[in-house]
Amino acid sequence: MEQITLIEPNINYANDIWAFRQEILEQDADHEDKFAGCLSLDVCKSAEEWIRICELRKSVETCEKAGTTVPSHMYLAVRQSDNKIIGIIDLRHHINHPILGTWGGHCGYSVCPSERGNGYAKEMLRLNIQKAKELGIEKLLITCDENNRASEKTIIANGGHFETFIEVDGIQMKRFWIDNY
Repeated sequence: MEQITLIEPNINYANDIWAFRQEILEQDADHEDKFAGCLSLDVCKSAEEWIRICELRKSVETCEKAGTTVPSHMYLAVRQSDNKIIGIIDLRHHINHPILGTWGGHCGYSVCPSERGNGYAKEMLRLNIQKAKELGIEKLLITCDENNRASEKTIIANGGHFETFIEVDGIQMKRFWIDNY
């Protein structure tokens, strides 16, 4: 696997963000959670609009203008060798929220369909755990659909400890905690 870096969304990546969005729409059309960890990328009219929303969500003072009460950071996972966005991951500053504390968790992530199976999700989560540590988050709640073996393996590879099953809208989900970092 090639080395990746987590970068906050910015205008220099606008075209690449939109290409990432298009590939998800085309390749994952039938997947309900196709934009996991991408906040509102699916409904934005442009990459620039999405970048502005990401900026607003970073602060408790401005996140409500972006439709949430929980601040978060969004990161583009960029492959260093060719500067290509291979994924997107978010990091919520806390989960003191009914949905986030139950099944949303501290982060979600999506890997570009053409880049899946290369270990990028594992590395994205590892780097996001470092960001969480920098923000003073002591442990992370991460969930996945019980049938999403790839996501489960990614979480476990990063120190995730299975807590319990929960049901959300008829779907069984697994809750994991990562706290040994």
